[in-house]
Amino acid sequence: MSKLPDSSSLREDTRIILSGRDPHRYGGMVNPPVYHVSTVLAETFEQLKSRDHIEESGVQEMAYGRKGTPTSWALENAVAELEGGHRCLAFSSGLGAVTGALLAFLKAGDHLLMTDSVYAPTRKFCNSLLKRFGVDTTYYDPLMGADISSLLRPNTGVVFTESPGSHTFEVQDIPAIAEAAHAHGAKVLMDNTWASPLFFKPFEHGVDVSIQAGTKYIVGHADAMLGTVTATKEAWPALRDCTGHLGQCAGPDDLYLAQRGFRTLAVRLRQHQASALVIAEWLQSRPEVRQVLFPALTGAPGHEIWKRDFLGASGLFAFELEPCTKEAVVTLLDGMRLFGMGYSWGGYESLLIPANVQNVRSAVPWRFEGPLLRIHIGLEDVDDLKDDLEDGLERLRNFRA
Repeated sequence: MSKLPDSSSLREDTRIILSGRDPHRYGGMVNPPVYHVSTVLAETFEQLKSRDHIEESGVQEMAYGRKGTPTSWALENAVAELEGGHRCLAFSSGLGAVTGALLAFLKAGDHLLMTDSVYAPTRKFCNSLLKRFGVDTTYYDPLMGADISSLLRPNTGVVFTESPGSHTFEVQDIPAIAEAAHAHGAKVLMDNTWASPLFFKPFEHGVDVSIQAGTKYIVGHADAMLGTVTATKEAWPALRDCTGHLGQCAGPDDLYLAQRGFRTLAVRLRQHQASALVIAEWLQSRPEVRQVLFPALTGAPGHEIWKRDFLGASGLFAFELEPCTKEAVVTLLDGMRLFGMGYSWGGYESLLIPANVQNVRSAVPWRFEGPLLRIHIGLEDVDDLKDDLEDGLERLRNFRA
């Protein structure tokens, strides 16, 4: 029996420490043990046969390594509690979580509405495998809000959202989209990676299924791949069954690293947010910068909806440069000392990459005139980061082709 207090009445910073844990079940160990397991032996034939229905019963009892262990349940239960969903499943990567969730709620002949600002690998999945399996995808303007009802068809099974959007950071009106989708019988899926379970509560805004690339802020240290999918009670059976059929699961060591990162998520995100605001405001004052795309910044695109629906902001945003050559941008990037060039984000390190996605957008015309850079503000000293950016912008300004 757990000796931890009921966390439902506690504040979130405390709940993130307690959720998913039961130390006294494991001899008082603070962290759940890491189970490296495939085969789980039964003591009797009756016990062996009863395990065939464990997934359907909802009981968290070990039957086979792929079907869940105390290591996976500790993380899944914690994420579900913080997001406000019914149950959660861990996947081997964020993309695996996205594709697994889409396959759970779509079938041949269905129509999918996909935000045009979506994560690029999600778009590739829609244009390749889903298309091959007979699912028709329409990309929609992420700023449509309730007007999305005009694109819904009788066979629309899913409306997929991502807020803010990848690279261009449009903030979607999730409640309005959810109301329109549900009126037509469609499920609403959301990529909630940017805000994490702390800064956006998807199920309070009408979302049916919330997806996260746990690789980012949950892990938080750029050293493990992981995805999570949390569902409402109604949506849970379809997600559970499809995930079982696909054989999806996460490795125990990655789950352990995700649990460890999860416990410090609140303090890390507060620092990411504070530093990002300082850098965003500073960039906004620079003559080389045309605009800053950070919803938490007063006056930035999407700020009002962000202020209404979100509880905070992470360290990822973008900024548009004044029109300049590709060579000038390369000169800026190649000389950075603290900002690394690499994909992913959400770790303790700062990153800076070009956001070259204009050629894949299809719903609305590209609205940027200058090059777009996506930036992740890590946990370094903000003045050092500012100095590095200032040097880079000076190289850009002084570049002569």
